Amino acid sequence: MIDRSGLAEFLRRRREALQPEDVGLPRGQRRRTSGLRREEVAALCHLSTDYYARLERQRGPHPSEQLIAGIAQGLHLSLDERDHLFRLAGHPPPTRGAAGDHISPGMLRILDRLYDTPAEIVTELGETLRQTPPGVALTGDLTRYQGPARSIGYRWFTDPDTRRRYAPEDHPFLTRLWVSGLREVATLRGPDSRAAQLAGLLRARSDEFRRVWDDHEVGLRPREVKHFVHPELGALELTCQTLLDPGQAHALLVYTAVPGSESHHKLQLLSVLGPQLLGGQ
Repeated sequence: MIDRSGLAEFLRRRREALQPEDVGLPRGQRRRTSGLRREEVAALCHLSTDYYARLERQRGPHPSEQLIAGIAQGLHLSLDERDHLFRLAGHPPPTRGAAGDHISPGMLRILDRLYDTPAEIVTELGETLRQTPPGVALTGDLTRYQGPARSIGYRWFTDPDTRRRYAPEDHPFLTRLWVSGLREVATLRGPDSRAAQLAGLLRARSDEFRRVWDDHEVGLRPREVKHFVHPELGALELTCQTLLDPGQAHALLVYTAVPGSESHHKLQLLSVLGPQLLGGQ
């Protein structure tokens, strides 16, 4: 059962505890509000301001689990705080660990500070949870996919557009890499895991995947240097740095280029012009 009073108070306290810079927002010179404004939290949670305000006023419909998950992420809650929020809203908390999509506050704070750099947070199945604007400009909006297509490994074998973002000479290695990685995760998580289900779907849909899967190759690791093909800017040679969150099996991927190189100049263009102009659809 929903605890409307507890829910409203918890939301208000967490909103007031956050500062704009904590969530990647500008403070502004005339700001008088202690913490975030309701409209700022609503935007972070992808809600209308009216709906969010009604929750803080103990009114409105019973929020769904999906909506509560969005609020937990927008407010940069820890896992314990997220679970508490779910219980206040009358829902059982989601599963923790590898199957969870909730990004830790620390990882989000780092991502928020990479506003001028292509970066993304991904799950162990290659599902993009969050991107910076230059990241969207580089690879397109990868958070829009649903179901199995959320995984880049699945799209690699089922969607030709995915491969067009990578240099053709890297395709054979990337094919082996996705298969090797999926086999390792499926073995680690077990036969009933999402990784095992994804492997089953791909075995049924792709002859190429089935052929490489049957090689039982494991142990491949991503190369530090990535070769992207941008639809407007052409070839980019980028270095990928990875920060791991073992608690949630998430990784923050940050893409940079050698200063002064052609790829560095192209990344500067991406940061200035943004995804709305350069292939972010």
